[in-house]
Amino acid sequence: MFARKHVAMPTAESAPKGRPTAILPTNAEHYLFSRPLHDPYPAGLEVAVFGLGCFWGAERLFWQLGDGIWITAVGYAGGYTPNATYDEVSSGRTGHAEVVVVVYDPKVLSYDTLLKTFWEAHDPTQGFRQGNDIGTQYRSAIYTTTPEQFAAAEASKKSYEAAIESKGYGAITTEISTAPPVYLAEEYHQQYLAKVPHGYCGLKGTGVSCPGSQSDAEAEPLKG
Repeated sequence: MFARKHVAMPTAESAPKGRPTAILPTNAEHYLFSRPLHDPYPAGLEVAVFGLGCFWGAERLFWQLGDGIWITAVGYAGGYTPNATYDEVSSGRTGHAEVVVVVYDPKVLSYDTLLKTFWEAHDPTQGFRQGNDIGTQYRSAIYTTTPEQFAAAEASKKSYEAAIESKGYGAITTEISTAPPVYLAEEYHQQYLAKVPHGYCGLKGTGVSCPGSQSDAEAEPLKG
């Protein structure tokens, strides 16, 4: 997971061709919640997708939000190679980012809370890296699944950028786009830090709070 030295996006022509079916083995259920990782999910739930560096610690961050989280899963998205493997993604040739899929109940947990969690957990100004993790797969990304998510993500980026620039940080490099296909990662990556509690986690935020929206005015403060 450390210091992959690939810092330029590949082209579709240079990317591995991938495969037509999902990689194996992949697990069917969430290690902690014992719920299916794959859709279809229960009616009323929504899906959010975030990239914020190494997906091991990023996934734990979201499952720890508790009430309102149905499942979390890790995978690869935003690149060219269908059903990529971890080794292919780590080569820097697929164009994929390591991402966390968050399936949540918006009646219990707002998307604004997910955005606040996302911004405060990493440094979104670093381009193709997070700390010692260097490579295109570690870039900051928000992949949205509804028009409302896209609008909220753009607004939160503008708000957080003003907040961190006031503290001396540069421009945000976070990619925001409609969600591309997400290819779930191999079984051993799923909920990794629940299986290996003292495993590697490279998450490190800026220490700058994300200005909350009206819907989050009475939310509990985030806990590390």
